[in-house]
Formats: sequence, structure tokens, C-alpha cells
Amino acid sequence: MCTGKCSRFVAVTLYPLVVISIICNIVLFFPDGDVTYAKDGHITAEVKYMGGLIGGGVMVLLPALYIHLTGKQGCCGNRCGMFLSIAFAAVGVAGALYSLIVAALGLQNGPLCKTVLVWTTPFKELTGDNNYLQNDKLWSLCTEPKNIVQFNLGLFGTLLATSCLQVILCAIQMINGLFGCLCGTCNKEVL
Repeated sequence: MCTGKCSRFVAVTLYPLVVISIICNIVLFFPDGDVTYAKDGHITAEVKYMGGLIGGGVMVLLPALYIHLTGKQGCCGNRCGMFLSIAFAAVGVAGALYSLIVAALGLQNGPLCKTVLVWTTPFKELTGDNNYLQNDKLWSLCTEPKNIVQFNLGLFGTLLATSCLQVILCAIQMINGLFGCLCGTCNKEVL
């Protein structure tokens, strides 16, 4: 595959992943579809880190836009443009890794929820056989918001998968950019 076509493929694949990351992060602010939890500060700390919005969103979107330009004939579709795409892809890797780490922490620590009368993260200190990810009977410890464990698992799991794909695609673009820098983009010139 031509390095220019590969760049376009990587960029076009990154766009929906960016949208998914941003949407997941925004939805995490509204457990049970209610704004009062966010207003009252009863959301998980990892949601406030905005890994999906900043890392998997903006920090991957900007490189995706530039990478898309390197796949086209013109100002960025040359050796220098491909060289710069390596740096942009590295920014994308950093953003995706940030999103991945925040999502992994969100899954590991579990949600902030009301247990009897107190708002806490009841699963944060649990390890081994008591891990809430392996023992769904523990989920009933959270009484409010309704189904918060499933909510967090679904959205942080999606962020984790999306950011893994973003890391892989941006790493592919770094390699592709190196080949494009050394060998050219092989775009056909229009006469």
C-alpha cells in the first residue's frame, strides 16, 4: 500500500474512534442520565480527568487531521509532511495512552456511588477474589445511581478498547511516516 493511502486510511479510521471517545467521556458525567450527580460532584474522579475528551479526543483528532492531509497531493503530501506526521502521530499516541490509563484506572477503582448513607468508591481497595470485576454480587453495594457499576464498566471498557485502537493506528502512522519520509508518498501527480 502506498504511504499516502495508508495515511488516509489511518486518519479516516481515527475519526470515529475520536467521536466515540468524546461521547463516552461526556456520557460518563451523567450517570443514570441525571445532571444532579455531576452538579453535586458525585462522579468518579477518573471521569474528571477527561481521558476520553482530552486524550482520546482532542489529542488524537489534531494528529488525525494532519495525517489525513499527508495522504493527499499538495503541501503536506511530501517527504517533509510525512516526517511531520511522525511527530503528530506521537502526540496521538500520547493522547491515546492518557485515555487508556485513565480508563484502566476507572475500571480498576470502580465507580463513586452511594453505599447505605455515604458516597464512596467501595471497590477501590478490593483485590483478588473480592475484585468487583470478577464478582458481580458486590455490585449491589452501590445503591445510587441506579446501575452505576454497569454504566461505568460499559463506558470505561469502550474507552479502553478505543484508546488501544488509537495507539495501534498512531503507531502504524509513525512507521508509515518514516517510510514516507525516506521513500516518498508515492502520490500520483496530476498534470
